Amino acid sequence: MALCPGPRLLRFVFRLQLSSHGRPPLRSLGVTFWDIGGDTGSKRGSKNAGLVHSIVPTLHYQGSLPRLPIPRLEDSIARYLRAQKPLLTAGQFRRTAEFCFDFQHGLGRELHDMLLFQDEHSQHTSYISGRRNPPAFNMNVGLAFQPDPKAEYNDQLTRATNMTISIIRFLRAFRTHTLEPEVLHLYPEKTDNELFEKFIRWIPKSFVCQIASMFNVYPMDMSQNFRLFSTSRLPKFARDTLHTDERAKHLLVLRNGNFYIFNILQSNGTMIQTSEIYANLKYILSDQSPMPDFPLAYLTTEKRDTWAQLRQELLANGNREALKKVETAIFSLCLDDLLVQDVDHFSQIMLFGNGHNRWFDKSFNLILTKDGSAAINFEHSWGDAMTVLRFMKEVFLDSTEAPAVQPREDPVATDASKAVKKLHFHLNDSLREGITNAKANYDTAARNFSVKLVQFEKEGKHFLKQEGVSPDAMIQLAFQMAFLGLYGQVVSSYEPCSTAAFKHGRTEVIRPTSIHTKKCSLAFQEPSKHSVDELKGMLYRCSTYHVQLIKEATHGQGFDRHLLALRILADTKKGCLPNIFFDSAYSQLNHSFIFSRHLFNPTLNFGASMPIVPDGFGITYFVQDNSITFNISSCSDYNLQDFIQILKTSLEKIVVILKGKPITH
Repeated sequence: MALCPGPRLLRFVFRLQLSSHGRPPLRSLGVTFWDIGGDTGSKRGSKNAGLVHSIVPTLHYQGSLPRLPIPRLEDSIARYLRAQKPLLTAGQFRRTAEFCFDFQHGLGRELHDMLLFQDEHSQHTSYISGRRNPPAFNMNVGLAFQPDPKAEYNDQLTRATNMTISIIRFLRAFRTHTLEPEVLHLYPEKTDNELFEKFIRWIPKSFVCQIASMFNVYPMDMSQNFRLFSTSRLPKFARDTLHTDERAKHLLVLRNGNFYIFNILQSNGTMIQTSEIYANLKYILSDQSPMPDFPLAYLTTEKRDTWAQLRQELLANGNREALKKVETAIFSLCLDDLLVQDVDHFSQIMLFGNGHNRWFDKSFNLILTKDGSAAINFEHSWGDAMTVLRFMKEVFLDSTEAPAVQPREDPVATDASKAVKKLHFHLNDSLREGITNAKANYDTAARNFSVKLVQFEKEGKHFLKQEGVSPDAMIQLAFQMAFLGLYGQVVSSYEPCSTAAFKHGRTEVIRPTSIHTKKCSLAFQEPSKHSVDELKGMLYRCSTYHVQLIKEATHGQGFDRHLLALRILADTKKGCLPNIFFDSAYSQLNHSFIFSRHLFNPTLNFGASMPIVPDGFGITYFVQDNSITFNISSCSDYNLQDFIQILKTSLEKIVVILKGKPITH
């Protein structure tokens, strides 16, 4: 029996959406339902206990999670046309509607039936798939940890050791099934306790989610945690693959473009002594090896087909074992010699670094700068922010509440020079040329990149909720108003939404640009032509429609993933694409000038995302009670400061109208 999130869950989700991510009344939800952070983590015992073992096995709920639904074809087409309407002229829209009609009543129906058949025979997973852009300047996400509350623990060596050890504790907890499951409690005061856990652990896995739902408890998918460790995205021609080797026992450390490895797990899977980890990292930090003339890591920033060809040459040139060590390492620890100048500089460091000291194909890189600032850069094809944010919270709390080493600790005598192995790569002229070209391309992209963290301090979540509008809806509207005011265009936008309430759910897409945001944005360009009540009414309509989009996406009822799956089927099974996918309107919709994600997590300092198109903006935002923080990036020649200023002005106008006052400037 398929289980769908019930009406009580839906109402609770809406409260989270409308609050736009205040601290929700729950403990163990990693993010709310559209790729944001929440109040997460395990219950903790004594300060020195580390990660507390869960009564309920980690994957206890996984087998009976509801399947991600495939929307009805006619619903996806209707939603697609609604998203297209604000972007097209009347003539263009008629043409697109004709393509949609032909698709819905022709090949699209056949493809949809094929998708349903495949899904019916793939009960272990879901129907969605990923993307294939170079990770460094397209897909990878940067997330900065808060500083350790004890200043002396922010020493690079101390913090790198403690965070590494906490990561291995997390790994061990997941692999031994003692990591607390990710669960949403609608009424935590009744169910988020040991009594409920002792009860639910004895419910058979085949229907435990159904029983949990009777108590208003909704587990989240945890399948992505499998890819969190010992995983790399391998470049292949036409399509990449993900490779995970759970047998790996070594850590990869990058410093100054050099590669070091040492075994951090013993043969029985337990962690080596903390003093050994400390000594090994201290040894690596003391190594005075210069940066290689041809730093190999630049290759992971290159176009994927180019990198795939060069990887084959690496393998053929005697580097198979060394490359295997890099790609199967539990994770990549990047020890930078950089000092953080300000938050904008740190955003650049965690997004793309200096090019030579990251292996962007790893599932994640843990970055520690010389002053002990810490961040995660994660590769997006294997997983989503929900998994990483929960992981980050556990690591932060464990490393700060139960640190394994003290500042300036003298390690127990151990010969780190024997434990640590420096990797060497054999390069021929073709590989050297490939690295040189990759570095040149990287340098060009880095020169064109700009990022700025700014705060809007006039109002925040509290005021917007009080006025009865969704904060997320008003922020998305402000993005549209700013782009229209600056560039005279209504443009496609993209907001990811987690579908982790379903088995192997990834993300669905919210398309915030609508006929309502278009009408409202145009009206706010000339506010004197409209009364305050008229403008306020437009704001409420934008909010209502945005909440509807959230509802559809959280229930797996968006259209983007569905149409993408049908397009892939058409290409692979039929060898040809229907006209709907050749339509210029389809390309225009998928050229999202505004890519934004809302993040919140108490251990997260801030985050940053790249634009998903070369001439767009990547925006992460954080909504506080009385302010909103934006981190905005661009890889084009757009004037970022002008966009920021008009974004602030747009938000100010929204606030003025919601207060019932006319716009006077």
